[in-house]
Amino acid sequence: MIRVLVADDHPIVRSGIVATLASAADIEVVGEAADGAEAVASAAQTAPDVVLMDLRMPALGGADATERMLRGSAPPRVLVLTTYDTDDDILAAIEAGASGYLLKAAPAEEIVAAVRAVAAGKTALAPSIAAALVNRVRDGRAGAPKLSARELEVLALVAAGRSNPQIAAALFIAEATVKTHLLHVFEKLEVDDRTRAVTRAQELGLL
Repeated sequence: MIRVLVADDHPIVRSGIVATLASAADIEVVGEAADGAEAVASAAQTAPDVVLMDLRMPALGGADATERMLRGSAPPRVLVLTTYDTDDDILAAIEAGASGYLLKAAPAEEIVAAVRAVAAGKTALAPSIAAALVNRVRDGRAGAPKLSARELEVLALVAAGRSNPQIAAALFIAEATVKTHLLHVFEKLEVDDRTRAVTRAQELGLL
């Protein structure tokens, strides 16, 4: 039997997912959770093979809950089942360690098949999600902005948690110069703050 935990903050949706899984003779639903924090706690208690995880939930989102679950000694496989298919949502889930990503509009048989695939150690992606990932990688490689060596040095120190004065001291440049480099980085990466600059650079493989 494949032991499954279902995490979704909408009771009616959660009940529908549970009913879908209950129709499969080889799947047993061992727990339900209404938010990410409850999912993490329930997974520790019930030791599921697979967690069906919604992404946007109160208390703790699905991507963060996935990351926490996978830190355990015997982590479950996580299959994201959500209504969201934006690039940022997809990347957050995959980077957190999810083994699959389906949309809630998927037919019942597709959801059941994905649970079986993920439980067997395979990856399950909806066709639209797979296409989005391919396009994201292709676009990232083709259109990655060019940062200068100094801009990369400054950004790497930002990623290490250094403040502007600390970066200036480390690179033997003026603090105003650090700010100028960061403004150029923000412009090239099309972001508005330091945190997003770092994550965007990581997404593009620049850091």
